Amino acid sequence: MSLGRAAVVGCGSAVPQGRLTNADLERRGVGSTDEWIVERTGIRERRVAGPGDTTAALATAAGAGAIKEAGLTPDDIGFLVLATTTPDQVLPSTSTAVQEMLGVRCGAIDVSAACAGFVYALGMAASVVESGRSDNVLVIGAETLTRIVDPLDRGTAILFGDGAGAVVMARAEDGGGLLSWDTGCDGSLTSLLEVPAGEAYMRMDGSEVFRKAVRVVVESGAAALASAGVAAADIALFVPHQANVRIISAACDRLGIPFERAFVNIDRYGNTSAASVPLALHEAVECGRVADGDLVLLSGFGAGMAWASAVLRWGR
Repeated sequence: MSLGRAAVVGCGSAVPQGRLTNADLERRGVGSTDEWIVERTGIRERRVAGPGDTTAALATAAGAGAIKEAGLTPDDIGFLVLATTTPDQVLPSTSTAVQEMLGVRCGAIDVSAACAGFVYALGMAASVVESGRSDNVLVIGAETLTRIVDPLDRGTAILFGDGAGAVVMARAEDGGGLLSWDTGCDGSLTSLLEVPAGEAYMRMDGSEVFRKAVRVVVESGAAALASAGVAAADIALFVPHQANVRIISAACDRLGIPFERAFVNIDRYGNTSAASVPLALHEAVECGRVADGDLVLLSGFGAGMAWASAVLRWGR
């Protein structure tokens, strides 16, 4: 007997109060102007975690919002998956702190797949729901990336910000939910974006990441569309990882999705890695950009190089 698909039934997000504008970076001496950064990335400012803004704290705030929007309580959550590449400590997993802070009493794990992490975690959560193992699974993407960015490295300091986004997955009752999920990884490209062992800051080959990212977003997005049995023209909302507005534009062109159907908030948050897709999705929902029955394409890509795409038929 089919148990039905898993659907998003609640969203939440959280960002630090601190802001770092392009003008701030220019004064810092990173060698870039506001005009240069906006033209090449689309970013105007990013949020920066303060002393109390741990990955767990941001994840907890976003998760609490998603639970509330779903009309649930912490006691209703049967499993918790936290996607992050910036855990608060090596041991134990950051999801254990989030579990305690939220007051949920269930299994909790971290997933590390960098900027693709949330879409990876979404598919895993859907599998738990669809198997009947849990009625409600909380999926969070949370990052404090500014803590692993060299503040004077123009290649990374201009790009990354901090934040969190979350969704609750539960069984769909109207034929909606997760229609397809495509994942992949090319481990030969790990050196393109990494924090080498024993070092504090990330290194990135920006031009190569750009080229590879466009390719994998298009290939993975197309695979997810085909698996769902839908066409690009059917997509009402495209929520891509917010890495670079030029990557988003190029991917839209090659997938055949009008840029106007993509949700873009990179100008205000920068690249928030695993938090990027759920943060954008929550904003899109709040802005009324998605309605019941709409088809939504999610896409994450980043270090690894890992990628993941998913097609959802929206409906709670």
